[in-house]
Amino acid sequence: MRLDEEAEAMRRGELGRARQWAIEHQVRVGRYFGANDLVSVTQAHIMADTESLGEAGVAWLEHLAALPKAERRVRIPTITDPRGTDFGAAQRLRQQAWMTTLEQRAITAFEELGVLMTNTCINYQTIMPPIPGEHVAYGDTGVVIYCNSVLGARSNFEGGPSALAAGLTGRTPRYGYHLDAQRRGTLLVELAWTPGALHEWGALGGVVGRLAGDYWRVPVITGLSRIPGSDEVKHFGAAMASFGSIAMFHLAGVTPEARRLEDAFDGTPPKPVLVTEQDVRTLLSGYGTDTDTVDVVVFSAPQLSLMEMQSLADLLDGRRVGVPLLAVTSPQVKPDADRMGITARIEASGAMVLTGMCFYQSYARELAEANGWKRLATNSAKLTNILGGYGYRPVLLSAEHCVEVACGGKQS
Repeated sequence: MRLDEEAEAMRRGELGRARQWAIEHQVRVGRYFGANDLVSVTQAHIMADTESLGEAGVAWLEHLAALPKAERRVRIPTITDPRGTDFGAAQRLRQQAWMTTLEQRAITAFEELGVLMTNTCINYQTIMPPIPGEHVAYGDTGVVIYCNSVLGARSNFEGGPSALAAGLTGRTPRYGYHLDAQRRGTLLVELAWTPGALHEWGALGGVVGRLAGDYWRVPVITGLSRIPGSDEVKHFGAAMASFGSIAMFHLAGVTPEARRLEDAFDGTPPKPVLVTEQDVRTLLSGYGTDTDTVDVVVFSAPQLSLMEMQSLADLLDGRRVGVPLLAVTSPQVKPDADRMGITARIEASGAMVLTGMCFYQSYARELAEANGWKRLATNSAKLTNILGGYGYRPVLLSAEHCVEVACGGKQS
């Protein structure tokens, strides 16, 4: 790989041990993916929950954080994905003390590295959204697919160490979705139906993700009867990334690199694959329809926007939940929801508003065991796709149906 003069100085250790580690890591990653050089990035977003890090990962962060300040501080804005807990709710969730202790250690280390603890997976809706052509180093798959597709920024899926390395060097290997060629469409999907509710958008993303099924494939979607909103595309992309490991899609006539269908392809578009409403209904039915034994209702993955919080408050007004209902939002949205009385309206129903965490990154298996949760209802297709691996039996419903289930309580 070609390195500029400053990168070579990092590699020799002249800019400190943290940056020396970071550039060596990036050279190894770049060589693996066939990158010719590094590209400057303006932002980094680290996905590093403590369930994934474990004791060894947190100790490694603490080792970096103990280096001299001039060596260890990130050099570009570097933010974080959701954490493993909401400290104010940990006891109510029955999380154990070792979980919160490990989480606090990780936070302290990140802060010593100069990382901003934003604790969000919806930074594209709240914190300095990147602009078309901007090269970034993002970790969360839902963040990457939204920013590549909807905003026209450029990022690969960056693992936690790779995102931190980018924060320390201000660079990342130039391969994959940093290159024009990789961003061209490879699969044409023609829709015969346009979703309405958020869970339907997520289910459609799951269908398209399964069709593509490859990180290097880029679906191009045609046939929408209207332009979707930010929350709709958020659920669509997050589910597509979860079901198919997809990092980018195009909506013909909508997204910035597909104003015309031909713009999305390098040459003649391939024969389209038809996706119908029945395809989406089939995916939905695959998660079952039994709601009589629901133990918990979760709105999470991605975190809720202010508009989703308001909609949930409207659905809960004047009602009481009979089973736990968790509404998870970001630390940027929560103060606005507090100020506008939205949080109070949701919590008046007995529901819990959680901030800065993500349900499946918060020791979900241990939460299930501690609280006796097995059957979970959600309107997030991404969450249903993930939680089976944690021992849950998820059911994918509309937000309205989720609230009905929560307020109806368990039935025998």
